[in-house]
Amino acid sequence: MPQYRALRERHSLLELCARPELAVEVTLQPLAAIEVDAAILFSDLLLPFTPMGLPFDFLKGEGPHIENPIRSAADVERLRTFERRGALGHVLETVRLLRIELEGRVPLIGFGGAPFTLASYAIEGGPSTAYARTKAFMYSEPVAWHRLCDRFAEMMAAYLRAQVEAGAQALQIFDSWAGALGRSDYREFALPHSKRIFESLADTGVPLIHFGVGTTAILRDLKEAGGDVIGLDWRQPLDEGWATIGFDRGVQGNLDPTLLLGPRDRLFAAADDVLRRAGGRPGHIFNLGHGVLPNTPLENVQALAEHVHQNKLPVSSSQFPERE
Repeated sequence: MPQYRALRERHSLLELCARPELAVEVTLQPLAAIEVDAAILFSDLLLPFTPMGLPFDFLKGEGPHIENPIRSAADVERLRTFERRGALGHVLETVRLLRIELEGRVPLIGFGGAPFTLASYAIEGGPSTAYARTKAFMYSEPVAWHRLCDRFAEMMAAYLRAQVEAGAQALQIFDSWAGALGRSDYREFALPHSKRIFESLADTGVPLIHFGVGTTAILRDLKEAGGDVIGLDWRQPLDEGWATIGFDRGVQGNLDPTLLLGPRDRLFAAADDVLRRAGGRPGHIFNLGHGVLPNTPLENVQALAEHVHQNKLPVSSSQFPERE
């Protein structure tokens, strides 16, 4: 969005996250321009890294860069614990301010990272495509791997609970890179740690969303790990993915974000197909199957939101799917 790019000309991404008044401004920008039904906290998955002893920054065109990546069991042991309300107090203050701004308008969604995705960033030192270092560490240092994920799970459960206490009304847990794992590896190296987070947050009473990309092969396993709502990407028709997960859970998705770069007639037809496959069942959050691409025209996002609101099927029941 132009308003966001104007802020980025004066402030780094980490500065925007660190200053609550700016993070509030960025969170509210889409609400002023797009007919959305919720606000998503402006923050970053990796903010807990710095107080844990993994300082990082963002390199232009490359994404996050961790200064001292995890490469050994000894590196895992050097990680620090920290008081979430102190080291990440600026995020919690952003949540509190947003609840005031959003009162009577739309709910606020907080978020954090799942242990596998956080561990991947910590080991790779930044983004990756093959996750070779991550998988090599998993296979060769399984005890250290599980120790690392235990640390992330413990930290993230407390951090997300603090977001709820500050006012977040739903939580989304991003396991963005879980699709890099086969089923057996996911079950051994990722599922137990994600499950620990979801189980620890069950008593908060807020809806919990579990999101990943490229996860068609592990949808049942994602459900087992936890979440009231499971994110679906665009690689599988929504009704097939939902049937795999089970209709006792909600789903989020699943429009291909690149459709927003094409003609409106194709965009709307694809959105209608998602809505048709959702069938008016309770618990469907219409969304993209991944994030909005940077070169997406804002007017296309605006038109999509308006189209979905005008063409969504009536929900057969207002009851949110219950947890098992």
